[in-house]
Parts: sequence; structure tokens; C-alpha cells
Amino acid sequence: MTSDDFKEVRAMEIRFLSDVGKKRNTNQDYADVYYNQANYPLAILADGMGGHQAGDVASKKAVEELGAAWQASEITDPEKCAQWLIQQIQIENQAIFEMGAGAVELAGMGTTIVAVAIFEDQFTIAHVGDSRIYLLRSGKLQQLTEDHSLVNELVKSGEITQEQAANHPRKNVLLRSVGMPGMVEVDVASFYLQSRDYLVLCSDGLTNMVSDAEIANTILFAENLEEALQSLVQKANDAGGLDNITAVVISLGGERDAD
Repeated sequence: MTSDDFKEVRAMEIRFLSDVGKKRNTNQDYADVYYNQANYPLAILADGMGGHQAGDVASKKAVEELGAAWQASEITDPEKCAQWLIQQIQIENQAIFEMGAGAVELAGMGTTIVAVAIFEDQFTIAHVGDSRIYLLRSGKLQQLTEDHSLVNELVKSGEITQEQAANHPRKNVLLRSVGMPGMVEVDVASFYLQSRDYLVLCSDGLTNMVSDAEIANTILFAENLEEALQSLVQKANDAGGLDNITAVVISLGGERDAD
């Protein structure tokens, strides 16, 4: 890439939308975008779990506190960002665990988390749980995260197929979450950017209802990001809306390409 490419990539747009879905009484998803002292963005999405308001508390706490720490930071390097994300998410893990242990109504609360920081020519991701990050490049959608779930481990070991996984009775069992006792393992990675890339962060309320192909086509053929997000939420609800639905879409600079 040339320096002109970098300038084009930095001309990004970030939008997000969350919906309670058709079956839930409350929305335990939470998402937001924060900028650090060097003006680099960090998009964060969390899908809370726990009884009553516990999931709401966990997801909002994780996003807002990680976001506040990012706003105070001056990180400009993807490698340093990866280490920072590991450290900060582990801090949140301990804080949420202690908060849940200290109040009966919050007992057992936890949350997934996915985060993406965008730099000049690279982006860094962090992830715990089964919320996902996708890269949409040249019309192809690639999942950058691996679900930390029991069902995914069963698929990897060959005990069940992908088709069986879609309706498995223990589909929602997570092997990692923020709020678990001890140290949580955080997956991090950095990738190079290209102009016209899209990054998609989403909760399983979207991915359980809408196929990867539908997600890609919806974004590529929408007039703008707002329309894309509204259409994604509508598709998830039309398919049953069994859970809260949240997505963050980041569009990098360059001409839109739906080929």
C-alpha cells in the first residue's frame, strides 16, 4: 500500500444498531465506539448473560470500562494494542466476577466481548465468547474469530457436523466468558487493511438467525450502513428473533463494490 492508500483507508465510517428481538424482555447486548488520545477508534460489542438484569450490567460495564480505558490511552501500535486489550479484558474479567460474587441478584453474570481497533494500515481484534468479528473483502465474508463454545469444540473434534451444531441443545454453552473465575484467555490478532474492506462485529442473535452469505449480501447491496444494519436486524427478526440482535459495521474508505 502507498501513503495515499493509508489516507483512503482512514476515511472510515462506523455505525451500530441493537434490537431486543422478538422473544426477550430485555436487551443484554451492548455496543459502542471510542477514540483514544491518538484519535484511533475502538469498536466494542458485548453480549451479556445472567438472570434478571445481570447480563445487562455485565455487558454495559465491560464495554464502558474498556472504552474509558481506551479513551485515556495513547496507543498507536497494533502489537502494543493487542497486549493492552489482553490486559484490560482480564481486568474486566476479574471486576465482573467480583461484582457478581458480591450481589445475589448479579450472581453468575458474565459477558462475551469482541473489540476492533483501527490504525493507519492495520486493525487489531480481541475476543472472548461466541460473539463474532468478520472481514468482508472483495465480496467474501471471512470469520476472524473462533467461537469459544462447547458446540464449536464438538464440531472441531468431529463429534457433530456443522448442520447438527445449528440446532444442538447445548448450543449456548460457552467455554470462555468475561466474568469467569481466574484468568480468562483472550484471543488477539492483527491484520492489514485494504480500502473497501468492511469489518462486522455481531452477537449470536444475528449469526444464529442470518447466514454468512446473507450478512455479506445485505451489507454489499445496501445504500448505506444504516440501511444495512436495519436490514440485518429485520432479517434476524423475520427468522424468529430468538435473542437480542446487535451489529457494528465499519466501512473503510474507497468506492463501494458489490460485485
